[in-house]
Amino acid sequence: MASASVFQDEFCCSICLDLLTDPVTVPCGHSFCLKCITGCWDQADHKGVYSCPQCRATFTPRPVIRRSTLLADVVEKLKKTEVQSDHTALSNAGPDDVECDFCTGRKHKAIKSCLTCLVSFCEVHIQPHYEVPRLSKHKLVNASSRLQEKICSQHHKIIEVFCRTDQKLICMLCSMDDHNEHKTVSAIAERTNKKKKLLEMKSDNQMQIQQKEKEVEEVKGALKSLQASAQKADEDTERIFTELISFMEKKRSEAKESIRAQEKAEVSRAEGLLEQLELEIAKLKNRDAKMEQLQPVEDPIDFLQSFQSHLTSSSVAENFPMVTFKTTFSFSEVMKSVSPSLKEKTKEFHQAILKGRFIFFQNENVTGQ
Repeated sequence: MASASVFQDEFCCSICLDLLTDPVTVPCGHSFCLKCITGCWDQADHKGVYSCPQCRATFTPRPVIRRSTLLADVVEKLKKTEVQSDHTALSNAGPDDVECDFCTGRKHKAIKSCLTCLVSFCEVHIQPHYEVPRLSKHKLVNASSRLQEKICSQHHKIIEVFCRTDQKLICMLCSMDDHNEHKTVSAIAERTNKKKKLLEMKSDNQMQIQQKEKEVEEVKGALKSLQASAQKADEDTERIFTELISFMEKKRSEAKESIRAQEKAEVSRAEGLLEQLELEIAKLKNRDAKMEQLQPVEDPIDFLQSFQSHLTSSSVAENFPMVTFKTTFSFSEVMKSVSPSLKEKTKEFHQAILKGRFIFFQNENVTGQ
């Protein structure tokens, strides 16, 4: 992109380095202030050869110079816009804005870019392009920092043609040279065509968006249902295990009470037998002692009297019954009474699992395999 200083040089006199005053154009095409070129050539009158101060082209005889109306109008507009820019509140260019290439010092925000000049202009400096007839023919676009991309790198012309064969943007010279046998249309026509396709693509894309949004809602619904099922399964699991634990604790307590009661009864019976046996042993020992005392008596009369007195025939004949007590005792009856209820409750618990009320139990089994 041309800089502001380069652009200004086109309207400045190369002799006085200021904006052109009464601009005139010499035969080589360069322009100067009337006063500046006249004074320069007046000094060369004695030589008879006159040269352009800028390109050094020589002329003989002294050329007749005429005022350039176009440049005079442009310079006049520029002078006015410079005065207006000092009194008009323009937007300063921000980080993301395109700067005006013609502003000096503080840069203002550009509103238009010229594809002919390859320069961007603010609201004030664009005015000559609206008011000067020749400048009004220039191609203006919205301010862009990518002006070079709109110019053909080969021919340095504005890109305004689209080659459908190669699917690329080209300039008019390209369409006559490398693309002369290709199918080409104006960029405007191709834009209209592509815009229709864009609308079709957008419609299709919106349908896909709607479909995906519908799928999102379905997944969200499934996720919500899954979470609700997981919550219910968790609650059912807690209740089942609580009931099972409570039932087992109750049965454990009942079994322990039954065992203690049966143990107490058997202990009481055993203690009664022990008391009975100890009494019988005492009687037997007492009789044995009497027989021990009687055994050494030699006197028949004494022996018979003592025997008759202490060891009667009834006492001798007395025999105590045989006492028996189980050396091992089984509480199988207690276990038999508990086992069926435990089995039944466990069966119910398994059925609850198989019905899916305890869904995570199966997951844990799978994980553990």
